[in-house]
Amino acid sequence: MITKLRRVSQGVFLLIFLWLFLQTESKGANELGYPVKVFLDADPLTAITAILASRSFSAASMLALVVVVLTVVLGRVFCGWICPLGTLHHLTGRLNARRGSFLLSSSRKGALSKYRWKYVLLLFLLTAAVFGVQLTGVFDPISLLIRSLSLAVYPMIAYGLRAFFDSVFALDLPVVTVGSEFVYDLFKRTILPFSQPFFLQAVPVGLLFCGILALNLMEKRYWCKYLCPLGALLGLLSRWALLSRSVGEECNGCGACVRDCSGAVSPDASEGWRKAECLLCGNCDDPCPANAVSFGFARKNPTMALDLGKRRVVGALLAGATVVPLLRVTPLAKPEAADPFLLRPPGALAETDFLRRCVKCGECMKVCLTGGLQPAFLEAGLEGLWTPVLVSRIGYCEYRCTLCGQVCPTGAIRRLTPEEKAEVRIGLAMIDPGRCLPIAHGISCIVCEEVCPTSPKAIWFETTGVRDREGKESLRKQPRVDLERCVGCGICEAKCPVLGKPAITVTNIGESRSGDRQLLI
Repeated sequence: MITKLRRVSQGVFLLIFLWLFLQTESKGANELGYPVKVFLDADPLTAITAILASRSFSAASMLALVVVVLTVVLGRVFCGWICPLGTLHHLTGRLNARRGSFLLSSSRKGALSKYRWKYVLLLFLLTAAVFGVQLTGVFDPISLLIRSLSLAVYPMIAYGLRAFFDSVFALDLPVVTVGSEFVYDLFKRTILPFSQPFFLQAVPVGLLFCGILALNLMEKRYWCKYLCPLGALLGLLSRWALLSRSVGEECNGCGACVRDCSGAVSPDASEGWRKAECLLCGNCDDPCPANAVSFGFARKNPTMALDLGKRRVVGALLAGATVVPLLRVTPLAKPEAADPFLLRPPGALAETDFLRRCVKCGECMKVCLTGGLQPAFLEAGLEGLWTPVLVSRIGYCEYRCTLCGQVCPTGAIRRLTPEEKAEVRIGLAMIDPGRCLPIAHGISCIVCEEVCPTSPKAIWFETTGVRDREGKESLRKQPRVDLERCVGCGICEAKCPVLGKPAITVTNIGESRSGDRQLLI
């Protein structure tokens, strides 16, 4: 019975997660209308590390506190019954035909000892956060899943579906084409994005996600058992949970409970099982021939103590402390050497505080109207990997859009009103006179001024006389940038008709969040 309930719960929460994921997109208004970041808000690991790294508390962390209390009372129900990535691991693991034979082999004891890895990783991440480096988002299951879906899986599915229906339409088969157009229209209104998303880091992010799922072919729920730092945190909290598994005297030690166990529990161990590793999946209940396994409250059973070993603990603490200077010994940390094209979204905190809070979940990139927000590679150093950066040539920052601040789960991007955003500068546009058509070649062009959204416009024209090669003089409007009015939205760069390197580009000079990158003192 418990197994069936758990499967229903997993399916319901996975559908809720996917539905909220699809709703993380503008529907024409500047409000999403749904709590699209609720799974991230409920993540205790990202909440704790954001608090430790930023030395500040966010009200959104209150939902994570609910999960903590739930774990203390019921155990790791989040892992076994709610976590969407855990459900995907469970489904992928069904492709593993070995049915737990790996755990029943003679190497089982050594294999199960790998469960300590996730606790070592947890110590490493917490230590790094204490010293101000936020690395949790790389490994946290909720951040990892949203980032993978946003940057790789969802764009791939959208592209594949559109290519398929375009091919069917090109065949022009009367009945087939009409039917395919009906289905395509249904997809456009439900699961397909308004426009095809493209992301620079799609391939490595997608391959990493596929690799993590592929671990289930080696051993079911490998990630959950041995690598998940959120599972390690919840495991520590669940050691004294009131709801617990109990084994009666009817147990004959047949080992049937081991075959389908979802965690590194060692449920048949005579000296005690690992309560912190139990996902409350119920897989040990149904196959028990003696009906000796049950779940209930306030039942005391001998359990194995968590012994990481002094060397592992000290190694994890030292690694977490050492990674901080290692990541920050880079010339990019100096204002005069920083990447000028590192454009952060409006509302982003100062760079140091931004990196301490950002968990690289990809929500802001998913919701960006123009697709301009892209995952950073090394523009901000290795510490800034997969953090959002505006690439104006791909897409500009819509002047009246504030969605990225609405979906940020940690406050790395502040939520702004449209009026507040109008006063925020993320950079400054500069004209390359050698490439600008009116300046370099005397060809009329007013695109940058036409698309400029500020009022009054940040781009204005100076009428200048120019001569052609025959000496004939004519008047041309040559663009100039008003340093006081430009907000760095990048639409001028995105729309510039000069291919390749545009004639006008936006850099982070003059950004509001920094006092070091000002053009005018």
